[in-house]
Amino acid sequence: MARAIPVVDLSQFVNGSAEERAAFVQKLGNAFHEIGFVGVKGHGISKDLIDTFYSSAKAFFSLPTDVKRGYEVPGLAGQRGYTSFGKEHAKQSDVPDLKEFFQMGQTVEDGDAIASQYPDNVQVAEKPEFADKGRELYQEFERAGAQLLKAIAIYLDLGEDYFDAKIHNGNSILRAIHYPPITREPATAIRAEQHEDINLITLLVGASAGGLQLLNMEDEWMAITPEEDEIVINVGDMLQRLTNNYLKSTTHRVVNPPREQWHMPRLSIPFFLHPRSEMDLTVLDKCVTDDQPIAYEPITAGGYLDERLREIGLKK
Repeated sequence: MARAIPVVDLSQFVNGSAEERAAFVQKLGNAFHEIGFVGVKGHGISKDLIDTFYSSAKAFFSLPTDVKRGYEVPGLAGQRGYTSFGKEHAKQSDVPDLKEFFQMGQTVEDGDAIASQYPDNVQVAEKPEFADKGRELYQEFERAGAQLLKAIAIYLDLGEDYFDAKIHNGNSILRAIHYPPITREPATAIRAEQHEDINLITLLVGASAGGLQLLNMEDEWMAITPEEDEIVINVGDMLQRLTNNYLKSTTHRVVNPPREQWHMPRLSIPFFLHPRSEMDLTVLDKCVTDDQPIAYEPITAGGYLDERLREIGLKK
């Protein structure tokens, strides 16, 4: 069966020859322009670390509901700690997604004044490994994500360091999502309704069960099934906005499994790579042409995030 998305090897960009780097840049850029999704192998994130974080996330979601709710922080719009079942919905839908999740954010370690903008991460007393491994995985995702953005900056002819300062101590989020087993006929066949991501790029390590689908150019839903040790990367709305729709933030969703797999929960670990909130998302001049007139008003990343969190019901 043909793959829904192409696959690239990040080690060719990080350690490869000039030719290999150039080929990687072209393939990644073309995938983001044409499909908005790509599979990445050779990313260097340890399988042991991913597996350990999975186990600790599973252990957290197995805690009693009232214990988990103790880690829900009022007033933070779900940006840190636990968000209980049925709180979030896609922006065009009033039906809540069938999931609960836990979010971890940036830890500033170099005295950067931006630290004052970030709430503390939530520690789970019953499962201390959850936060520890989450922090390790967060830093690994940041490292791999920074390399991918270097390649994209080269592809866009911006100079490979274009994103470096903009994402340093950025407002990225590591989210552990738990879709519980389905115990009765669901009101909708969708675990997470169709949506686009808000951020620059999303890095997703293989979910514990299938269900992820993207909407292609022909308006067909295509299943995304990553291979072993492959990360799925997609363009977020901020990168689409910056490039005036040249790089595509593709609509995607998570559908329910066949009935015989209803008893299986689904655990998914996306990393939403965000820049610093002051990053200017004004459309790049080079992405504006007669055929592609400017599509977006100027806005900062922080202003845009705030707008979108209200649309999806996390911020009042």
